[in-house]
Amino acid sequence: MFRIVTIEREFGSGGGGIAGQLARRLGWKLWDNQLTCEIAKRAQVTESAVALCDERVDGRLYRLAKAFWRGSYERSMPMANSRAFDTDRMMAMVEEIMRTIAKEGNAVIVGRGSPFFLRDRKDTFRVFTYASHDEKIRRLVALGKNREEAEDLVENVDKERIAYIKHYFNADWPTRSLYHLMINTVVGDENVIATILKGMTMLESRSAETALRGIR
Repeated sequence: MFRIVTIEREFGSGGGGIAGQLARRLGWKLWDNQLTCEIAKRAQVTESAVALCDERVDGRLYRLAKAFWRGSYERSMPMANSRAFDTDRMMAMVEEIMRTIAKEGNAVIVGRGSPFFLRDRKDTFRVFTYASHDEKIRRLVALGKNREEAEDLVENVDKERIAYIKHYFNADWPTRSLYHLMINTVVGDENVIATILKGMTMLESRSAETALRGIR
C-alpha cells in the first residue's frame, strides 16, 4: 500500500499547489515549506540560510541551490548571512529527513530530490508534472508574476534544476523510468489529482492480485 507520494514538477506546471490539494484530499502531511523549516530546526540556522544556502558554495552551485528551492515560498526570503550552512550539508540533512518522513508515512513530498532519495521504496508513488510553455506562463501570471518575469523563470529554472540533479544524483532530470505517472497539468488540477489517486489504486490492486497468485 502506498504511504508516500512524491511530486516532482517542471517550474510553472503547478505541481506544488497540486501536492497541497492532494495532501488535503488524502488527509496526509504536506512536506514543502515544512521541509525547509525542519532542516533549519535541525541545523540550527535560519530558514533563509536553508532556502538560499551559504555563499561559501561556489557561484555555480550556489545558483543551482537557489534553483532547487525556487518556486516555493522560500524564494521570497532575504539573503542569509549565515556561513554555517552550505548545499552539501543541506543535501545530507534532506536525505536524513526523507528517511524519517518515509518511516512515518502518510506524506506528500514536493521535489527536493525526494523521488531519487526514495526510489527503492515500494510504498512510494512517484509523480512528475509538466505543462506546455503557454500553460506555465498562464499559471505564473495568475499567481501574480508579470509576463517578463514568468518568461525568465520558465526559461531558466528548470535548466538549473537539471544541472543540480546531475551534480547530486548523477541522473537525468526528469528520469522518466523513475515515475509511476507523468502528467500534463493543462488538463486541470482536479483531473490531475483524480488521475494520481486512480493510478495509486490501480497499482495497489495489481500488487494485491500478484501476491495472491503467488500464494496459489
